[in-house]
Amino acid sequence: MQKTILILGACGQIGTELTYELRNKYGSETVVASDIREGNDSLMASGPFELLDATNYEAIEDVVMHYEIDEVYLMAAMLSATAEKFPNRAWNLNMNSLFNVLNLAKEKKISKIFWPSSIAVFGPNTPKENTPQHAIMEPSTVYGISKQSGERWCEYYNKKYGVDVRSVRYPGLISWKTMPGGGTTDYAVEIYHEALEKGAYQCFLGKDTKLPMMYMDDAIRATMELMESPTEKIQVRSSYNLGSMSFTPQEMAESIQRHIPDFEITYEPDFRQTIADSWPSSIDDSLARKQWGWKPSFNLDQTTSEMLDNLKK
Repeated sequence: MQKTILILGACGQIGTELTYELRNKYGSETVVASDIREGNDSLMASGPFELLDATNYEAIEDVVMHYEIDEVYLMAAMLSATAEKFPNRAWNLNMNSLFNVLNLAKEKKISKIFWPSSIAVFGPNTPKENTPQHAIMEPSTVYGISKQSGERWCEYYNKKYGVDVRSVRYPGLISWKTMPGGGTTDYAVEIYHEALEKGAYQCFLGKDTKLPMMYMDDAIRATMELMESPTEKIQVRSSYNLGSMSFTPQEMAESIQRHIPDFEITYEPDFRQTIADSWPSSIDDSLARKQWGWKPSFNLDQTTSEMLDNLKK
């Protein structure tokens, strides 16, 4: 039987690319994209789209019933840097949207949920190197607090009501197709645009700030592989650590300089530095590798080649 999928927040950085990939795999008519605003022309032309507020339970329920939705990917969220400016709005969006889909699953109106967590769940007291799956969290940002709370609710709904909810903790994501949406790792996308346009970039993080990162193709593949895995393999119902590569802004600049020798970088750390300092510098994702076969494909130099080649086009 053909499953039908609803993506909430389909116009964001991850949501856009996830929509294309899911439509590519399952057929465009079976994947309903939705967001609070319309997306780019190619997204809008690629299949059904609904204007939808992820905090409005009745509106989501209507769409779920109308399209007979089986699975929901909840990609709507306010990210770390933006959430610090609008704490109440961030909490409202990030938590209420999650409760909406968890309750739809509890009421058996949908059968499976993907909800993304983040490395922001970790805090300044978490081991920074090879951060384990289970560690002290104590997040110090609005975004991290909402994601940690979300993880606890996902596990609770799974244990108490049998809700099939699955999650990964995304690291910083790098993509040439869509611009980032107000996160602390946005420099790792902006830098490529500026390298090609201006030959220089002023980074808002210090040169030695090492953070876990991932090329978007890997993130989308991980998301889909997790959702396709047999239920018995998914033993973590809070959220899986997901790793790929870790590097500093300086290492990224050096990777770009191998393609653009004259590229220059300067550093002017702002409020995002404090956020970055509270996060891990590398991730132990051995549970995801062992339980559902996760394996990344892209390293830093491959990512740089992909980014520069595609942005030039």
